[in-house]
Amino acid sequence: MEIEKNDMYFMKIAIEEAKKAGSIGEVPIGAVVVVDGKVIAKAHNLRESEQTAIAHAELLAIDTACKEIGSWRLDNAVLYVTLEPCAMCSGAILLSRIKKVVYGASDPKGGCAGTFMNLLQDDRFNHQCELMPGVLEEETGELLTNFFRELRVKKKADKKMRVEKDITKINSL
Repeated sequence: MEIEKNDMYFMKIAIEEAKKAGSIGEVPIGAVVVVDGKVIAKAHNLRESEQTAIAHAELLAIDTACKEIGSWRLDNAVLYVTLEPCAMCSGAILLSRIKKVVYGASDPKGGCAGTFMNLLQDDRFNHQCELMPGVLEEETGELLTNFFRELRVKKKADKKMRVEKDITKINSL
């Protein structure tokens, strides 16, 4: 399948959403729902901010899109997401009848749109989605790689600071 110009355009909007997530300490994942060439919903991860397991970018965007059109059926919609959807998000994609899913980076540990498993095209379900993987894959992957690299550096620095404080306390006794 050939990547279309529109796919890159809308993925860049999803990337901007992902950057918003990263800027507030969330895993940088963004999602955009498009119907008839128009963005009807966009969202980014809010799991840490909301302290809920279901605040994935895809679910938040799907919820907003359903409210926007006044129906749970999104059968003319295309979902753009920066990371391959997980099992939970894939379930919501199927149940909302999204026509096509376009994603950036693959997720070998949990991607359910073709990498770890492919729920979105399993013909045992009553709905399947067209898939377009790898759109701006390098850019979306770098967002995640850089986020987790910086997180590891921060954790290491925090641990070092705690150890130094403990040593200072012990030396002052």
